[in-house]
Amino acid sequence: MLPVAILAGGLATRLRPITEEIPKSLIEVAREPFICHQLEYLRNQGIRSVVLCIGFLGEMIQEVVGDGSRWDMHVSYSPDGPVLLGTGGALRQALPLLGEHFFILYGDSYLPIDFSDVEKTYSASGKKGLMTVLKNQNRWDKSNVEFDAGQITEYNKTVIRPQMHYIDYGLGILQKTVLQAYPARQSFDLSKVYNDLSLAGELAGFEVFERFYEIGSHQGIADTQAYLLEKTVKGSL
Repeated sequence: MLPVAILAGGLATRLRPITEEIPKSLIEVAREPFICHQLEYLRNQGIRSVVLCIGFLGEMIQEVVGDGSRWDMHVSYSPDGPVLLGTGGALRQALPLLGEHFFILYGDSYLPIDFSDVEKTYSASGKKGLMTVLKNQNRWDKSNVEFDAGQITEYNKTVIRPQMHYIDYGLGILQKTVLQAYPARQSFDLSKVYNDLSLAGELAGFEVFERFYEIGSHQGIADTQAYLLEKTVKGSL
């Protein structure tokens, strides 16, 4: 399985004052810091290598997660440094720790999805990147992805078109060379990378049919906690 880069360096301003004292990844959900749930489920997917892109209060995540041996995996860290680099800049900085191809997962997402199916689809596509998508119809947020026949025709966070019925599900795969084309140690957003790839015809799509869970909002935390607690109960039966 490909390594996974987890983007966990943001300020999480929507969750203040909680995130003034701890990073979003350490918010307690279903009796554990959220990052612990993420790593457990990655381990169960067969993932053995994780790179955590950290920023504000990132040393607190390192103290909790350590080297990843608790989950039988290797966890390394790529800090932003004195200036927050944004999601794209953080990934660009982490490239020395990642392979030629790697998964990208947001630090606030819990996704009921089979990583191996996504990896196979990416390999078969011959594209430089892949985005998982959900037919959203503006339910969770503004739909901003045009998807057809296994390809993202356009992903655009700023210019929304009527034919955009899908949304970024939260798991992607990129080829290392894609990010090498962007400047090092500068702040930029991953959405720019995905937009550029989609317009170049180089972004494959993988459609998902089950909703995603996230802890980027108070309602999201409540929904994610209910989902994880239900999973725990079912697993103990």
